[in-house]
Amino acid sequence: MIYIVRHGKTDRNKANVLQGRSDQPLNDEGVKEAKDAAEKLGSIRFSHVYSSPLRRAVETAKIIAPDFEPALDERLIEMDYGPYEGADLTNPSPELLAFFADFVNNPEPPGMESLGSVVSRLGSFIEDIRHLSGNILISSHAIAMKGALEYLTPGSNGSYWSKYIGNCAIYVTDNKDGIFTVPHELC
Repeated sequence: MIYIVRHGKTDRNKANVLQGRSDQPLNDEGVKEAKDAAEKLGSIRFSHVYSSPLRRAVETAKIIAPDFEPALDERLIEMDYGPYEGADLTNPSPELLAFFADFVNNPEPPGMESLGSVVSRLGSFIEDIRHLSGNILISSHAIAMKGALEYLTPGSNGSYWSKYIGNCAIYVTDNKDGIFTVPHELC
């Protein structure tokens, strides 16, 4: 089974700031969310643990799987928001508002990584771990997770882009005879 988790909350999440590739640590609430996720996954023994290299994802992985030093992979990093990094999400620019309102039909603003690129790099990572057995934990970010979920569900037609993925949300999929099952959120 593959368990994909979004990192816990940071001060930038709390302040509604687009943090993207900013290297922010978990705040106290984020640590609690990661501990709650660890409790939810408590009986699961992981054979492999991977994380985005950003601190908030690494800290989340270490709280959930304390017996592992997560393997860091750049492909698990958050979308590159380019000039929009640090934008105030309570008062976003019109182009940012349009993009986030309808990812599928509104192209990313100039200077931002494309959604196709996000899907491609997450797909590349998934293909590299496809052969592994056991339970795998992946600690990443909201848009990166959506890219992974889009890759794992070829017929989704972009449905994951508009889905809200909260801090420490966990999605699960399995590799059955070389085909991944449709990911579902672990409640």
